[in-house]
Amino acid sequence: MKILYLVHRLPYPPNKGDKVRSYHLLKHLAARHEVHLGTFLDDPDDEQHLTRVQALCRSLHVARLSPRSAKLLSLRGLLSGEALSLPYYRDAGLQAWVDETAARVGFDAVVVFSGVMAQYTQGLKGVKTLVDFVDVDSAKWRDYAPEHAWPMSWLYRREFAKLLGFEQRVADAAACSFFVTDNEVALFRELSPGRELRLAALGNGVDADFFTPDAGRASPFAADELPLVFTGAMDYWPNVDAVTWFASDILPALRERFPALRFHIVGRAPAPAVQALSGAAVNVTGTVPDVRPYLQHAAAVVAPLRLARGIQNKVLEAMAMARPVVAAGTCVRAITADAQAGLQPAETESHYVERLSALLADREAADAAGRTARDFVLGAYSWDAHLAGLDRHLEAA
Repeated sequence: MKILYLVHRLPYPPNKGDKVRSYHLLKHLAARHEVHLGTFLDDPDDEQHLTRVQALCRSLHVARLSPRSAKLLSLRGLLSGEALSLPYYRDAGLQAWVDETAARVGFDAVVVFSGVMAQYTQGLKGVKTLVDFVDVDSAKWRDYAPEHAWPMSWLYRREFAKLLGFEQRVADAAACSFFVTDNEVALFRELSPGRELRLAALGNGVDADFFTPDAGRASPFAADELPLVFTGAMDYWPNVDAVTWFASDILPALRERFPALRFHIVGRAPAPAVQALSGAAVNVTGTVPDVRPYLQHAAAVVAPLRLARGIQNKVLEAMAMARPVVAAGTCVRAITADAQAGLQPAETESHYVERLSALLADREAADAAGRTARDFVLGAYSWDAHLAGLDRHLEAA
């Protein structure tokens, strides 16, 4: 099939949650179909990867996006009455490329990754569109509002309402809309009463061939420390909230029991609030060339996400690296693994202290739980198995 694939961020390298999913979706589509990719590049470091992405596509259009400028331009949404996310990702050159390529190629189907990219499909009549919303993005802004003072709280509530309306119109027109879990599907239905929507869950996977332990992989940690690890893009607000909460409210109690304990925050672009945590008890790495050594040699991995839902790639990757993980209950329930699989839920500070203390006190049991975690993701979280759900809808289109 001839497929138009629209993605809000260059789907390579797969070094953060959305890019992991969008890359594996691109690779899956490219192995079976002719793919024409339209996307944004918002990080100059990603320029080096364009050749790799181009090799997967019949044609490629990349619109350069400056986050700072785009934020200013997005304020046009206040005048137009639309969600600010839409002008943020609006580019005349990308729209012209979509229209020209559609007229020349004649697409059999359109696959949209991230609902905001559906704004480029308005002129494509008679072409079946599949939309991967991943999460209910509008609900994220609703969740942010109580955590911020006015005027940002007002702006976030406005964004929730405006973006939800756009997402609903997109879902009305789509042949099928996908979300990462059944819970996200249920949430969107709950927020959209009275609508006859075609929705399905399309779970995340993990590249267990890449994320695999290697006895020859050197440890990045000092020999006398007990490392706890968190991974993620550290300019993303839910990640910032998670590590600041963990460092201030949970880590001190753990260090009373385990003085050698050190919390390693591993990920690109740490926000000022994250950088401020750096000290004797906390190491903020910034960008690292390879996250696997940090995961493999961690005593345990944590994901104390209070403002995130759905399947977290960071959790699956840690499990694939055979490490035990203690994570927010919402993250654990999305993966549907129990404590025996090396993934344990925690909701409160005391939960994290209790569960991590047990793992740190018995390293043999922790290692065994990690091996069970890897076995679990090998059996339940292959990308091809999950993306087969998309294939069925493409065949119907």
